[in-house]
Amino acid sequence: MKRLLISTGEVSGDLQGGLLVAALREEAQRRQLPLEIAALGGARMAQAGATLLADTTPMGSIGLWEALPLVLPTLQVQRRLSRWLKRHPPDALVLIDYMGANVRLGLKVKRRFPRVPILYYIAPQEWAFRVGEGGSTRLIGFTDRILAIFPEEARFYAARGAQVTWVGHPLLDTLTDLPSREAARSQLGLEPHERLLLLLPASRKQELRYLLPPLAAAAAELQRRCPGLRVMVPAGQAAFEPVLEAMLAEAGVQATVVPAAQADALRPILCAAADLALNKSGTVNLELALRGVPQVVAYRVSRPTAWVAQHLLHFQVDHISPVNLVLQERLVPELLQDAFNAEAVVREALPLLDDPQARQRVAEGYQRLRLALGEPGVTRRAAAAILDALPPAASA
Repeated sequence: MKRLLISTGEVSGDLQGGLLVAALREEAQRRQLPLEIAALGGARMAQAGATLLADTTPMGSIGLWEALPLVLPTLQVQRRLSRWLKRHPPDALVLIDYMGANVRLGLKVKRRFPRVPILYYIAPQEWAFRVGEGGSTRLIGFTDRILAIFPEEARFYAARGAQVTWVGHPLLDTLTDLPSREAARSQLGLEPHERLLLLLPASRKQELRYLLPPLAAAAAELQRRCPGLRVMVPAGQAAFEPVLEAMLAEAGVQATVVPAAQADALRPILCAAADLALNKSGTVNLELALRGVPQVVAYRVSRPTAWVAQHLLHFQVDHISPVNLVLQERLVPELLQDAFNAEAVVREALPLLDDPQARQRVAEGYQRLRLALGEPGVTRRAAAAILDALPPAASA
């Protein structure tokens, strides 16, 4: 029996981790390889067949002060994991995104188990941002192989001496059997004259505070200007549902909050029916792009965090949306920090609702993005690379 430990955090990491766990189990069965998978992650990874050591989906934050409430829970998870590692040394460690915690874990495992292979799947986007004179590459020191999902990521780490395999972006594997626009609209009960706006503000608790109010105000204004505009809001976590309902009502938005338990299954239907999305920056941008939904991207952190990033860390980024990062152009609108307000969101959103040429330009850009992200079969290739890295069974 071979034992894998997979570590990730936040909702997006759990989503990708669940896809990977399913692919690993399928590939192990094909190889007739008994495989045990333990994980730091969430419900999606558990449903796919991993044994969950701790739920890390609520632990995501961006910023210095925003992370303070998570210090104690993180320490508790680390202590629990240390005890588990003593009793159950893994045959390989797979890290998925979640930079701070996973870098600490990778360094610890490399010190305690120097022969255990460590693979980083969906590495932090160091290739896309710069801190001071250049990106940090600490993970190269303990990672045996990086399974890159972006072409530029592969080039970035290979140029710095890492062993890299480019597998492509895992969202490509979710594009099969998509519903037609007509079938999706019918399933959602949309009338012919109605248009659908998706609001995707948060996978982290802090994002409800910083992102939802201006996005909700923009959605309310768009409903006033565009009769027949329906708004639907998939909840990133079950705990967000009452907060979303209260804040949307306060902003005057007539909206339907999709419960988190139903959001994954409804996501392809929502995207197929949607005319526009207002959303945070993150993996969701690529998901919407691959499914053809025009979007306005917004992000904001606290003022102290923004000041530290700009003035002390000299943080720089050309684009914040993964769509624009991959294409190296401003295809989808980005509104950051002080530029992010309801009026600006409405100004960027209206052409994407009403101007056929603007929508066509985005659609053509999305086609170029799709070609840049590789070929389907990503999670299968990643699973094969991980199992290939396992040490051979001891001879009898």
